Amino acid sequence: MSENSYQEITDDQKAIIEMVHQFVDEQIIPNAEHFDAKDEFPEDIVEQMKELGLFGAMIPEEYGGMGLDLSTYELIVEELSRGWISISGVINTHFIGAYLLDKFGNDEQKQKYLPKMATGEMRAAFSLSEPEVGSDVQGIKTGAKKGDDGKYEINGQKMWVTNGLGSSLVFLLVKTDNDASPAYKGMTCFITEKEPWVGENTGEYAGLTVPPKIKKMGYKGVESTELVYDGYKCPAENILGGEEAGLDKGFGQMMDALEVGRVNVAARGVGIAQRALELALKYSQERKTFGKPIAQHQAIQFKLADMATKLEAARLVTRKAARMKDAGIRSDLEAGMAKLIASETGKEVVEDCFRIHGGYGYSKEYEIERLYRDAPLLLIGEGTSEIQRMVIGKKLLERNKI
Repeated sequence: MSENSYQEITDDQKAIIEMVHQFVDEQIIPNAEHFDAKDEFPEDIVEQMKELGLFGAMIPEEYGGMGLDLSTYELIVEELSRGWISISGVINTHFIGAYLLDKFGNDEQKQKYLPKMATGEMRAAFSLSEPEVGSDVQGIKTGAKKGDDGKYEINGQKMWVTNGLGSSLVFLLVKTDNDASPAYKGMTCFITEKEPWVGENTGEYAGLTVPPKIKKMGYKGVESTELVYDGYKCPAENILGGEEAGLDKGFGQMMDALEVGRVNVAARGVGIAQRALELALKYSQERKTFGKPIAQHQAIQFKLADMATKLEAARLVTRKAARMKDAGIRSDLEAGMAKLIASETGKEVVEDCFRIHGGYGYSKEYEIERLYRDAPLLLIGEGTSEIQRMVIGKKLLERNKI
């Protein structure tokens, strides 16, 4: 096998990643500190992402998207997260909404929403969590009841909705059958429309309020909000897949989407770890102690070696999960593994980079301080590490029954 025949990614993927890499280096990294400090939505960066077509990355070409597979999208997320994980957050929930529509939506829903989603004119969010419900999705209380007018009235409160204020669509999981046993058989996914950047919706979207965004330790710039549905009326045709095909089918749809969502979060872990390694390599060769760069001290070399090795392992597991999903193979086990190892790796590599920086790592003058605040999000988003271990253990036993 010749050296030239070895390829980790295809030539097409390489061209796309080189474009995104340049965009990250020129537009995201130099500006991330500004938006992070002000907790300000990076509108200028988002507009450039629209021009690059990133909002339509996985949307089929017939609807104006790029028609990329999950394996290529995962590479894009790695690069964006290398710059700032908040940027990947801007498109993460949008991407999950597009995935749900493309896989489970009917033709009318696809024609109505996907073209505008591909351009970024319409951005999407999705919502499972509630103030009293996180990992136990079957415990949600938000409900929808069909009225005499044929519309479903939605009442309840959702929590931790990324893009909750700026989105035009929210893919919302609610209970439609309180008597269903088990509970997941009575859940439906609604495509709820709203006015972007409006706290109190009126007119046809009346009954939906977005309280002030949640203040967070990190993951700033992209908004995380509550959503309060109080008498919100949603047409029956906005049940994902249509009323006949989609009523009480929402749990399975959302769990399918979470498989790709977990690959997405894993890619974010790989991206932030990659940036932390870059910063550690640079700083350790510039900083001197005892008359030589700290990179020449064995203790630092050991840290760098562990950081790079963990990163490479996380990257390979993440790419395997993406490729399996693209091949149509059930990847709940592998997606859980990818999310677990990559999120934990992101946290560990960032912390090692922080340690290598010493006191300077605690200063806002250095980029690692922001990464140190951002990384913990990955441990809890799209299911905690503990939940991933539960999923992995259960699936391992299912696949290896004796």
